[in-house]
Amino acid sequence: MSKAGSKEPTGRRMTGTFAITPPQIVGPFYPVSERPDLATDLARPTGSAAEAQGQLIHVGGRVLTPSGEPVSHARIDVWQANAAGKYRHPSDINPAPLDPNFKGFARLTTDASGRYNFRTIKPGCYPTAEGEIRPPHIHLTIEGRFDRLVTQLYFAGEAENLTDRWLNAAPHPERLIVTLQEPPSHLEKHAMVANFDIVLASG
Repeated sequence: MSKAGSKEPTGRRMTGTFAITPPQIVGPFYPVSERPDLATDLARPTGSAAEAQGQLIHVGGRVLTPSGEPVSHARIDVWQANAAGKYRHPSDINPAPLDPNFKGFARLTTDASGRYNFRTIKPGCYPTAEGEIRPPHIHLTIEGRFDRLVTQLYFAGEAENLTDRWLNAAPHPERLIVTLQEPPSHLEKHAMVANFDIVLASG
């Protein structure tokens, strides 16, 4: 799969260090009955005959220490709702339909340069039990050599970002928001690219 990582870390560099990626809640929908797909292609999971519904995106970046050193062989779990805002989880009572070609759970590992990438679809919004609407987001758990981070990736321009209590509880919510970009020539013309670098507290 082609890489979609950025050249510069998402967090601003200050006094010789990179800003740590803010943590977020695990949430109630971490997969409990599904095994993660190891193929890093959530948009067409292993054994699926067709692509998942929704806007195709390539997510990539680097996992780094605050000093900018790459974190190689970090394990990343990715889970998310489908394009209709539905998780493949027994606790999700959202009446939105499941997508038979979307499991929404994958596990990948960074390479020697700390890079990771995966292919997926942009998740939809969904209602919480309290009646709020969560913006599109992707959950990630990153396990480095000495540190473990649970966080979420959000998308710029979503109206729900302004009112989401979990995003706005982060000390620097802007570090969790990415702008979707046009794809380079080697990727699908209808895809978009999200560059999201992750900085662990201790690598």
